[in-house]
Formats: sequence, structure tokens, C-alpha cells
Amino acid sequence: MTEGGMKPARVVVADDQTVVREGIVMLLGLLSGVEVVGAAGDGEEAVRLVAELAPDVVLMDLRMPRCDGVEATRRIRSEYPGTQVVVLTTFADDESLFPALKAGARGYLTKDAGGDEIVRAVHSVLSGDAGLSPSIQRRLLERLSQPEPAVVATEAPDGLTARETEVLVLIAEGLSNQEIARRLHVSNATVKTHINNLFAKTGLKDRAQAVRYAYGKGLVRPPGN
Repeated sequence: MTEGGMKPARVVVADDQTVVREGIVMLLGLLSGVEVVGAAGDGEEAVRLVAELAPDVVLMDLRMPRCDGVEATRRIRSEYPGTQVVVLTTFADDESLFPALKAGARGYLTKDAGGDEIVRAVHSVLSGDAGLSPSIQRRLLERLSQPEPAVVATEAPDGLTARETEVLVLIAEGLSNQEIARRLHVSNATVKTHINNLFAKTGLKDRAQAVRYAYGKGLVRPPGN
């Protein structure tokens, strides 16, 4: 029992790095309010432990072999809705955050979170609230306050992903790589990867061609239209 007389939350820790996983388990073992009932080295094992142990919460890493944290979260929330998921990861970029939340995670913390913050997040999601760190809350608010790119409702051409199309539209709006990174809350390296991918798929060679391509495909409208 905890100091308030409540049973501790039963937790499974999922992380593919043994040292990190064991460190989290050891840290939580020193705190009241949680009880670690299992530890998984990848998403497949996390799903299996949820089926076997029916924990209250899984602390889920994202980048793991066999089955990553997003897919494991989706499966757990679909197949075992009595178990909540709190992401505990190194990554705080939009491409990690939003897929995890869409998959059903109710909490999201980065690995610089302290033990007390992890325990608070666990109990927050069990009480029906979101267990988000302050930095993640700020990121969500910033994203919601950003104007949406002027994308015309049309199917992305040449096999472009939604994010590659979004980057293409921002290029057409005249934004630099650094400005695109700030707008999308991702790193400059991530932006460069998207640009390289979309250039390879479309056969484009430079940004000027990308602008003409975006307008020619109807992905953006000329000003005033």
C-alpha cells in the first residue's frame, strides 16, 4: 500500500537498452506508488507481458527492434484497453510524439524525467488525465497554434508521404530548411532527410524545381487564389 492507503500502480517497463531498462526498474523500486511487475526488451515482449500480467501501465520506449513502441502501444490499447501507456523516450520531436499519442499513449515523458515525475505521470493516466511533461505540453500548444500549410486537398503525387508533402509545400512557401525545422518542430537533419527523399521520388534537382512542381501538381495555390 502507498502512504495514502491506495494500492501501488502495477507497471511494466519496455526498453531495448538493458542498462536503461534495469536503471528505470531500479529507480522505480525505490519509490512508493508504483510496483514494477515486468520488464520487456522490445515491443513484442511488451505486448506479451501485458497479456500475461495485465499491468495498469506500460512505460514504453519508442525505438525498439521487432516491434517499435508506437505499434506496441497501438496493439496494447486495442487488445488490452485496461492497460494505459506512458511513453518514456529520448526523442521529443513531432515525428515521435504525435504518432505515439495517436496510437493511444496517454502520457509522454523524456528520459531526463525524474522518478517522482514518472510516478505522477503513471497516476495521472490512471485517473483519466494526461501524463505529459511540461516540455511536451509546450510543444503540443506550439503545434496547435501554428498555421496549417496551404495544402490543397489532393492525393500526394509520386508516392510522397504526408510529411514529405508538407515539407514540399513549405519549400514552395519560401521557407529555409531551418525555418521548416522550427515550423515542424523537428531537427535540421530530419528536414534534409525528407527533402532528399522527396527529391529522389520526384526526380527534382533543386528548390526552384520543387516550387514549380508543387504549384504544377496543385499542392499549393498561387497567392490571391
